[in-house]
Amino acid sequence: MGNYYVKPRIYMEREGLREILKGVTRAFIVTDKFMHESGKVSYLTDVLDQMGIAYEIFSEVKPDPDIATVTKGIGLMTDFKPQALLALGGGSPIDCAKAINYLSAREGFSEKCKFVAIPTTSGTGTEVSRFSVISDPEKSAKYPLVADELLPDDAILDAELTKTVPPSITADTGIDVLTHAIEAFVSKNANDFTDAAAEKAIKLVRSNLLKAYKTPDDLNARQHMHHASCLAGMAFSNAGLGLNHGMAHTLGGHFHIPHGRANAILLPYVMAYNCGCHDKLTVHAKRYARIARLARLEGSSIRQSAFNVIRSTKQLIKQLNIPTSIAEAGVSREDFMAALDEMVNAAMNDACTATNPRDCTPEEVRDLFLAAYEGRRI
Repeated sequence: MGNYYVKPRIYMEREGLREILKGVTRAFIVTDKFMHESGKVSYLTDVLDQMGIAYEIFSEVKPDPDIATVTKGIGLMTDFKPQALLALGGGSPIDCAKAINYLSAREGFSEKCKFVAIPTTSGTGTEVSRFSVISDPEKSAKYPLVADELLPDDAILDAELTKTVPPSITADTGIDVLTHAIEAFVSKNANDFTDAAAEKAIKLVRSNLLKAYKTPDDLNARQHMHHASCLAGMAFSNAGLGLNHGMAHTLGGHFHIPHGRANAILLPYVMAYNCGCHDKLTVHAKRYARIARLARLEGSSIRQSAFNVIRSTKQLIKQLNIPTSIAEAGVSREDFMAALDEMVNAAMNDACTATNPRDCTPEEVRDLFLAAYEGRRI
């Protein structure tokens, strides 16, 4: 039985916060050290002060939030007893806040709060997704939590918050959006509703990512990227993702490569694999050919159209100055080979891999990792 679940109410400007917080007297803010110490958290605290709402700030979230951070956040929130949980930042603070809110309610530590997500990067789409990725440093692994209860109640998409994002992060997160949209579009669980969201996200990324990267003050491009991220989040939250994310989770976990960059490095190789570009053309190549048509890259055949969209994607990655191989990202061959078997096993068992359009074997995933390490020509 197919379904399409959308929960958060989305606001396009800061004033939506006042409407969201009506009747709230205590709020718990989850963010990172930079947002707190730079004063950017005032985006929330100014409004809270004006409304007379007491608040506590938990700003210890680091990239790839881990189990220990979530546990500490649960303890602080349990003591403070807020009515609203406000997550401000990129994917890491929002994912951490999701886990704090969900696990504290599930384990009976506190009642589930009104949960508001305010993304400051255009990448994860986590404000509308039922996923949260938490890391375990001891096992060099990342674990995706998947549950409807993880979804925020409200989200605020304000491009003003993304103006100071460095170009390299704009690039990494932007390709993360594209990966979400493409994987949702070709997913085993794709349907008309997820297709609509994914298609629009792809078009918005292709029209606006380079503008946002090259001209950071272009608020129109940044707002469109914010929308693309949200739409892609709607798509993959319902359709699932694929092998690209299954591999990127373990690659990033082992070598501390930012999630969006890990996705970008792997994306052309996984696309080519799903299409059967190196062996026999698969039925899934038709879906990539549809992406080519959408991007006005259609060729004379399904094979040519699929090749066109893969090549175009790799060109975009190069234009964003993102490494196009694992070696180029600074991983030594010795370290890579030592972790390879463990990464293959983790990718095969990752929840995201289950909805990849093409069923894969450990040997095929191993070959893909090796191709991506060496940067073999596609």
